[in-house]
Amino acid sequence: SAGVCCCCAALRPRYKRLVDNIFPEDPKDGLVKADMEKLTFYAVSAPEKLDRIGAYLAERLSRDVVRHRYGYVLIAMEALDQLLMACHSQSIKPFVESFLHMVAKLLESGEPKLQVLGTNSFVKFANIEEDTPSYHRRYDFFVSRFSAMCHSCDPDPEVQTEIRIAGIRGIQGVVRKTVNDELRATIWEPQHMDKIVPSLLFNMQKIEDIDSRIGPPSSPTGGEKEENPALLAENCFRELLGRATYGNMNNAVRPVFAHLDHHKLWDPNEFAVSCFKIIMYSIQAQYSHHVIQEILGHLDFRKRDSPRVRAGIIQVLLEAVAIAAKGSIGPTVLEVFNTLLKHLRISVDFELGDRRSSAGSATFSTSSKESDERIVQNAIIQTIGFFGSNLPDYQRSEIMMFIMGKVPVLGTASQSLDTSHLGDLGTRRIQIMLLRSLLMVTSGYKATTINNALPAPFLDPLLSPSLMEDSELRQLVLEILHNLIDRHDNRAKLRGIRIIPDVSDLKIKRDKISRQDVSFMKKHGQQLYRHIYLGCKEEDNVQKNFELLFTSLALTTIELANEEVVIDLIRLAIALQDIAIINEDNLPMFNRCGVMALVAAYLNFLSQMIAVPAFCQHVSKVIETRSVEASYFLPETIFKDKCNLPKSLEKHEKDLFFLTNKIAESLGGSGYSVERLSVPYVPQVTDEDRLSRRKSIVDTVSLQVDILPGNNTEDKVDNTEEITFEALKKAIDNNGLEEQEKEKRRLVIEKFQKAPFEEIAAQCETKANLLHDRLAQILELTIRPPPSPSGTMTITAGHAHYHSVPVYEMKFPDLCVY
Repeated sequence: SAGVCCCCAALRPRYKRLVDNIFPEDPKDGLVKADMEKLTFYAVSAPEKLDRIGAYLAERLSRDVVRHRYGYVLIAMEALDQLLMACHSQSIKPFVESFLHMVAKLLESGEPKLQVLGTNSFVKFANIEEDTPSYHRRYDFFVSRFSAMCHSCDPDPEVQTEIRIAGIRGIQGVVRKTVNDELRATIWEPQHMDKIVPSLLFNMQKIEDIDSRIGPPSSPTGGEKEENPALLAENCFRELLGRATYGNMNNAVRPVFAHLDHHKLWDPNEFAVSCFKIIMYSIQAQYSHHVIQEILGHLDFRKRDSPRVRAGIIQVLLEAVAIAAKGSIGPTVLEVFNTLLKHLRISVDFELGDRRSSAGSATFSTSSKESDERIVQNAIIQTIGFFGSNLPDYQRSEIMMFIMGKVPVLGTASQSLDTSHLGDLGTRRIQIMLLRSLLMVTSGYKATTINNALPAPFLDPLLSPSLMEDSELRQLVLEILHNLIDRHDNRAKLRGIRIIPDVSDLKIKRDKISRQDVSFMKKHGQQLYRHIYLGCKEEDNVQKNFELLFTSLALTTIELANEEVVIDLIRLAIALQDIAIINEDNLPMFNRCGVMALVAAYLNFLSQMIAVPAFCQHVSKVIETRSVEASYFLPETIFKDKCNLPKSLEKHEKDLFFLTNKIAESLGGSGYSVERLSVPYVPQVTDEDRLSRRKSIVDTVSLQVDILPGNNTEDKVDNTEEITFEALKKAIDNNGLEEQEKEKRRLVIEKFQKAPFEEIAAQCETKANLLHDRLAQILELTIRPPPSPSGTMTITAGHAHYHSVPVYEMKFPDLCVY
């Protein structure tokens, strides 16, 4: 019988005998190395036998797995690994199929050791570079199995960690094996990414929760990285994203949103922020805009969710934008701003809707929801500002124009956000938040010329009366102007309104006024003066408003003032003083004293800047007199918490006021053209003044035009005169009438000779508009529509009568008859 067995063994194929010989009688002895070397030599010498060797090894391994002979399973896998590493011929393809079949058998088993063993073999296989791709080979099973292992919930923590690490390493092997070959079945298909990405995030999230309870994690060593599922998953996630290309970037990012939504990780959003930081730093810079587009799309998708969820998404966008803005952001710049502004309007709509629905019943939940909406709005503003401030200057100027175009301003509703259904309160909220965004975007902006910083399409809506309805709006407008006008960072030195003893101590930086600056002031100077003038006349001004107005005047002096502009600024300051003295607008006493303090602080600054001794002496004398007799006319006193205000300003002496004739005398000796100082400042009239519901500035113009040139503070008299017999005699006297007519003609001629062209044009335009309105009324009364066959209606004694005209009796123009 022994001979028969020997004969049968000799009849077996050689490869089977070589395979059998590597297995010892006792599996504890391990692989027989001498026989393994023979098997390896045989496989290398006869590569066509590799597929049969692999099939026979797979058969033995399957049998041993079923019989739980795990010692022989380990030996079989060790043999397979050695054969795989030694053979690199074309015939290795069929052998690989047998190898993968055996790995799948191990992964399907419920024994953790076998799963780890199969994973380790697969990772070794993944590191082998094949000469030619295998088009028919698919890894669907391995993706599913490794993803399931990543979610292991074994009751033993050590076993659980071991299986999860094996799953992550398996996914990493699949990615390395398939990600670079475009002809092979791609791993980037959504059905694979929907398993891989959540599995990695799940392990990253678990350790994130532990770290958040314990404290900040210490920097891990190399050994800890292999034993820590979170660090291993993060490295795999970074590697996956680093290999993503233009066509498959979205497939890798979208499962992240699904995972964060499913596990409700937007509130709080620490893990979401860390995920997208990893994404933005791992992908190639030119693909950053893809991620931003996906975040914007998800924000649109979740626009009906709770405010905190939306705020969490917006904060994630802020982090992504902060990284992308430093590199390539592609064509998404305007899309980012447009989407954010749209959500800003939606948030305001939600806030006002909740407020209306809860009118009369102030519940805690409603107030909490309103505050949550404010969180959303602040997050949007912060994102807009941060994104805009990190853009290059040429793109930032476009964004400034884009945001300004969205501000609801009277007369520019074509591009602005739709606030028709929000009402006045909603419109004001939108205006404030857009201006806050614009303030952040303009921060640090350095334009080459003032025309680039303040082009007409930007400046006109910014200085619109529509943005003067509220104290906070006016503050934001002035701060935006400061950002754009201040090209030498002098604003910090001018913070606060005060009487500066020595301006030279501030070390003001300034350059010579350029031709572009002079041209800008000739074109737009009247707009700036007008805005400051009207801003001082508002009743709701607080200390901050006066401080910003002072800074605006000072910055205009530093950056844009030549001799002509200096004269205009003095005329403006005297006009502001007249506002407080005459008080045509019935301003509160605090406002009147605040305007007087503003004028004192500014003329003190201006006199030292132009360094005319006589001018400085007059200003200093007035300030000294005020400090003794009327300290409430100085900023250091009026803006204190408790300040005793005067009951009236009519009884004050001339020494407390800045006098035009004294200023003209002091500047005339220094070469200034002071003729225009005798002409009172009149603000420019715009079309919006006639359209807006505010008090028309035309009333102010008609009032100030009638003031005689040269009649300033020191010689103002009461226009009312008692009618007596002597007065009537003078009125009848022809010589007196002729003298009055001559005086009027002389004043008109003087005004047209000395007044600036802009003011003359403004006055003439006002008269022309009044004439046009009156003419339109007359034409409306006189012109009747042509006769109609349907008849015309006339009203006689309160009754309507219709008179029809037959068609054949109507007279048509010759061109209409043929």
